[in-house]
Amino acid sequence: MQSVLNALRVLEEVAARQPVGVADLARALDLPKSSAQRALRTLDTAGWIRPAGGEVTRWVLTTKALQVGRRATGELSLRDVAVPLMEDLRRRTDETVHLTVPDGDQVVLIERLETSKAVRIILALGIRLPIHASANGKAVLASSTPEVIERQLAGGLEEFTDATVTDRDALRAELARIRERGYATNTGEWRSDVSAVAAPVLGESGTPVASISVNMPTSRMTPESTAAHGALVSETARQVSVALGHTRER
Repeated sequence: MQSVLNALRVLEEVAARQPVGVADLARALDLPKSSAQRALRTLDTAGWIRPAGGEVTRWVLTTKALQVGRRATGELSLRDVAVPLMEDLRRRTDETVHLTVPDGDQVVLIERLETSKAVRIILALGIRLPIHASANGKAVLASSTPEVIERQLAGGLEEFTDATVTDRDALRAELARIRERGYATNTGEWRSDVSAVAAPVLGESGTPVASISVNMPTSRMTPESTAAHGALVSETARQVSVALGHTRER
């Protein structure tokens, strides 16, 4: 019984102080360091915590705690779930990470985490991006129902740059490729200097409720970075989707 109580106390302390190491936990809870370490190993095995930034000396909560909290309260903020995972994505890519939500024939930027690099993409929160000419928008559109897709295509495809896809059949084919590989790309289709990869966040019903993207100057967008960032952003979006209650395979 005492080991269970210790694990719960450690979990609460990690939640309050994350990222936190075993020495600080032991001191704060007046526990032997060995007891705190055992509790951390148990919580890690059970999926409640994970190493911060891949370092096993400091710990943070996983989205499992958020999922349990969601069931208790009946609701969970998209930002609450997404931002911690976006922080990890930014650390792993060192590029700007965006969170957008769909709004008609556009997506709206609601959260932005900046890269440490001097040359970066800076978009204002609240800016609206075209659903057919942005990675975030195409990620959402590709995960939408055929009826939604056809309604968007019927409204016309505005050309923003020479790279914008304005042919309906070409866009349908691209949306199929996005569904197959799990992420969308934008190589200067909205602004010639802006490129990105993005993946959809799915709600409990399986419909897209948001999208997450890794954004960079077009000059840094290479086939290698596209594939690497695409895999990372897809996994991040999947984790957010699961935390929001989505359980079906995409």
